Amino acid sequence: SILVGTIVGLISGYLGGRVDQFVQYLINTFWSIPTILLVFAIVVGFGRSLLVIFIAVGLTMWVDVARLIRGQVISIKEKNFISAAQSLGVSKIKIMFKHILPNTLSSLFVIAAANFAIAILIEAGLSYLGFGVQPPVPSLGNMLNENYGFALSGKLFMAIIPASTIMLLVLAFNLAGNGLRDIFDVKE
Repeated sequence: SILVGTIVGLISGYLGGRVDQFVQYLINTFWSIPTILLVFAIVVGFGRSLLVIFIAVGLTMWVDVARLIRGQVISIKEKNFISAAQSLGVSKIKIMFKHILPNTLSSLFVIAAANFAIAILIEAGLSYLGFGVQPPVPSLGNMLNENYGFALSGKLFMAIIPASTIMLLVLAFNLAGNGLRDIFDVKE
C-alpha cells in the first residue's frame, strides 16, 4: 500500500490535470467501499491464505497514502527549489523522486505506521470471524475467537491476553510512526 500509494500520489500531484482527475476518481471510488468489506470480498474470492490477506490489505489501503502524498506534492511543487530545478532542465521523474519525495518522508512514515496498525486490526478481525488465516498459522484473531468462550465462563484473562496484545501492537506502531516523524521532519 505504501509503494502503490506513494507512486500514485507523486504522479497525480505533480502532473495534475487529467491524470489528477482520473486518480481522484479512483481514490473516491475505492474510498466509498469500506476497507474491511473489500478485503473480506477478496479473501472469500481467492482463498484464506496469508499471502492473499497480505495482498488484499495492501491493495485496499493505498488510497490514504495516495491522498496524503498527492496533497503534499501539490504544496511542495510550488516551492522555489522545484522551480529552480525545472528551470535547470531536470527531468520530471528526477524532480519527483529526488526533490519532492524526501520532503514527504516524515508524513509517509506516520501513514505507514498507521497502515500497519490498521492491517493488524483487519487481519485480527477477519481471523476472529473465521475468514482469516486458518490454524495452525498463528493469529491473534484466532486466539481471541478460541478464548471467547472462556471469557463468558468467568475466565476473562484468557480473552484479555490476545486482545491486549492487539491493542499494544497497534499502540506500538502508532508511537513508532510519531517517533519517526519527529526524527525525519525536514522543517525542524
